[in-house]
This record gives sequence, structure tokens and C-alpha cells, in this order.
Amino acid sequence: MGKFLIIGGSSGIGRKLTSNLAKAGHEVYATFKTTESNLVSGVNYHFFDVLGDDSIDFIEGELDGLVYCPGSIPLKPFRRVDKEGLIKDLDLHVCGAVNSIQQVLSNLKKSSFASVVLISSVAGDMGFNYHTQISICKGAINGLVKALSAELAPSIRVNAVAPSLTSTSMTESLLNSEDKRKANDERHPLKRVGTPEDIANAIEMLLSDKSSWITGQILNVDGGIGAIK
Repeated sequence: MGKFLIIGGSSGIGRKLTSNLAKAGHEVYATFKTTESNLVSGVNYHFFDVLGDDSIDFIEGELDGLVYCPGSIPLKPFRRVDKEGLIKDLDLHVCGAVNSIQQVLSNLKKSSFASVVLISSVAGDMGFNYHTQISICKGAINGLVKALSAELAPSIRVNAVAPSLTSTSMTESLLNSEDKRKANDERHPLKRVGTPEDIANAIEMLLSDKSSWITGQILNVDGGIGAIK
């Protein structure tokens, strides 16, 4: 069994992953910022604001995996992209991930099979209308994965999962009608949007020894939209 830390483990993909790992018998630590209800039994929860000065001082000893889940979907025309909003999202997506990894790096180095998994997006490698701000953030995540995986090899593997549209509370406004759901389903070659389970399953694989020869990769879990026309 492993010992894992899920940053942003109280909702969406992070909550599903936290639940799956706990049910499998792993020792799971998860952080939350605003959601304290509907938490998973048996999980060690801690408040942690990735945009603040909080310390991850609750992790002791070795740590087998870190997953960074916080994010946003700032869809807007390019003309409305402003410096303040862009910096805020870069802080959330990128600087928060860097800070989290740095704080537990010594713990990860104590493990014999440590794995770091970040959340990218199909928009990190493809162009979509109104996605400039999120594409910038996720493009930076992709670069972080490549550079950090080289620096930390062979002791720590670093990968990312890149979803397409996934049905969570964060994407509710994009899927809140039958017409919107059907249109987004049809955009994907597999004819449906993603579920938290789809993404959590991929992350679990990257945390496990089943992916022991995988590092520096951006794994698209996107219903085929990133590869098939």
C-alpha cells in the first residue's frame, strides 16, 4: 500500500481519486480550501490554500505520490484576457503546483517508487476558441512536467493527465442543459464527455507501479478529441 497526498481532494476529480485510493487501502492525505462537506471516510484532510502561505507540515516520513488537482476554466475572448486574471490563474495552476511539490520533495525522495501527477488539459496542446488563458496555464504545466521529470529521474516520476471536458461542478455551466450536453458529447469521437472516474483511473495508474517505466508524459484522457478528427 502507498501513501499519497491529493492537493484539492474534496471535490471533482480530486475527490473521486481520493475516494478510490482510500477504498483500495492506501494511506491518503487530502487538502481542501472551501469544501468541508461530503468528505471521504478514512482520509486525513487538511486545510491548505495553494494561493496562500500555508505549509504542508502534516506530511511526515516518506510519501509515495503527490497529485495536484486545483484548477479553473477561464473561457473568454482574447480581447478580455487581462494581466490580473492571467497572473491569478498562473498562480493557481502553475505556481501552486510548484510550491506543493517543493514542500514535499524531501518526502517523495524517501520513497522507492514516488510519482507526481499534475492535471493538464487537451487545450495545453491544441487550439480552441476562447481558451487562450487556460491554454497558457496548461502549456506551462506541460513544460513543468518535461523539465521536472528530467531533473528528478530516476528517483521520482513526473507525468500529467490531460482531460477534455469532464463533468464536474467546475464545468456545470457548460453542461447545464440537454442541448449543451448533447453538443459536447458529439464533439468527442467517443460521443460523451468525461467523468471524474475516467480521469481518476488514469491518475491511479500513473501513481502505481504499473507505470514504473513512464515519466515525462502528458497522457491524454479526452475521448479521442486530441487525436481523431
